[in-house]
Amino acid sequence: MLGSMTVRGLAWLVLLAVLTGCGSASSPSPPSGVDELVIPTPSPDPADFTGTVDNPWFPLAAGTTWRYDVAEVTGTHRMVVTVAPGPTVDGVPTTARVAREAGRRVVDWYAQDDRGNVWWFGRAGQWRAGVDGAEAGLAMAATPRVGDGYRTGYAAGVVEDTARVVSVDDQRVVVEESSALEPGSAHQLTYEHGTGLVLDSDLEGAYRVVRLVP
Repeated sequence: MLGSMTVRGLAWLVLLAVLTGCGSASSPSPPSGVDELVIPTPSPDPADFTGTVDNPWFPLAAGTTWRYDVAEVTGTHRMVVTVAPGPTVDGVPTTARVAREAGRRVVDWYAQDDRGNVWWFGRAGQWRAGVDGAEAGLAMAATPRVGDGYRTGYAAGVVEDTARVVSVDDQRVVVEESSALEPGSAHQLTYEHGTGLVLDSDLEGAYRVVRLVP
């Protein structure tokens, strides 16, 4: 948190002027939002994005591969995640995170702004920012803080997820996510500095644990 309301106010004005591309007309992000960002963003400005995703909590470097063990009620299997070039979504060039497991392939698109915040721009075959009212949400803040709350993406009736940062230290960030479309379900994601996602486990609802293989 900033040290005073005066400093906070000045920071707001400066950052708002710089980040006009993150929009100004969307609903506030529950529960607390993230300073200077409108989440989800209705009007991303391509000039605000860098073309790479190197946030240390959510790195997507070309050629990277992660392997995860997935445990569910029905058994266990392996998930392999790779990074590939993504399409231009809502005017912004993206990076694709491709997850393959149990015969399924899920492709998510991300882009990082020039402040280091990573935005989720959609999922192939499900939703795409800028189409039918869908808006990019926040995947990872440049500087996560305990209590930050935000939408991870928004497409009415498709993705209405919210996230809240519950723990931060030098090595790990822990985030809890839930969806208005799945009442009674929630999961917790743990991100490791320099690596990215290392654990995704259900807190409520169906049993599923995704753990990075060392």
